[in-house]
Amino acid sequence: MARKTIQSWLLLAPILLLASACSDAVESGARPAPAQPSANAAAPDAGKKTGDYPAPIQALEAQGLEVLGTFKAPSGLTGYAGIAGGNPVSIYLTGDGSHALIGTLVDAQGNDAGADAMRDLVVKPMSERIWKKLDNATWVQDGKTDAPRVIYTFTDANCPYCHSFWEAARPWVDSGKVQLRHVMVGVIRQDSANKAAAILKAPSPGNALADNERNQSSGGIKPMAAIPADVRTQLDSNERLMLELGFQGTPGILFHDEQGNVQRRSGMPQGNDLNVVLGPR
Repeated sequence: MARKTIQSWLLLAPILLLASACSDAVESGARPAPAQPSANAAAPDAGKKTGDYPAPIQALEAQGLEVLGTFKAPSGLTGYAGIAGGNPVSIYLTGDGSHALIGTLVDAQGNDAGADAMRDLVVKPMSERIWKKLDNATWVQDGKTDAPRVIYTFTDANCPYCHSFWEAARPWVDSGKVQLRHVMVGVIRQDSANKAAAILKAPSPGNALADNERNQSSGGIKPMAAIPADVRTQLDSNERLMLELGFQGTPGILFHDEQGNVQRRSGMPQGNDLNVVLGPR
């Protein structure tokens, strides 16, 4: 859907927090978030660089756009496929190269003229990039290793909505259909990072996570008195990734849809959406 202003596409706008997500600003005493890398810095494999494109495209790059490729468009326009704020963006350059339009170009039947190009140039590569970053993050396995469906979720040990998602997913996890991978962060309370450290440093992180969730009503796992340096590095890296992917709170959930593309949910999935996220029960 087209936006009213360029900035709404190009700035790293956060996903809107619903009532089903814990914000990282819930408590004033919570640890400040680590510095977030820019959209361009997160894409070392980008093709051309600023200066290789016409001036309007360069102006958009300066505001955070990452161009992944170009494609032919109707009526003398040139299509540019890119990412801004973690979202796919289609841009159309006029024939004289003096102006650029941002949004969806439709034909007389209402079809998106750039849909196929955006899928091939942006959606698939972006999905692969996101999934690889998640694979390389520090996470806790929750479910069978050979489960056919893997779901990543940014989890804070103190987050009640993370607990709700953990609890709702039990039928899928216990039946071996889903493996949750909890990317641990510490953003809700002052002791969130200490609890995450206790989970990550436990002999069995999976069991420690389960104990925390089962005892959520009584305070969960006992936090570590001091966070080891290696765990602090892991948690900071996880939090930067959470912010980079557009999440401002927990849980931040990522999964593959039927086409194999990565989809996101900010907060606890509601109603039938739980089945979309977790798959057939």
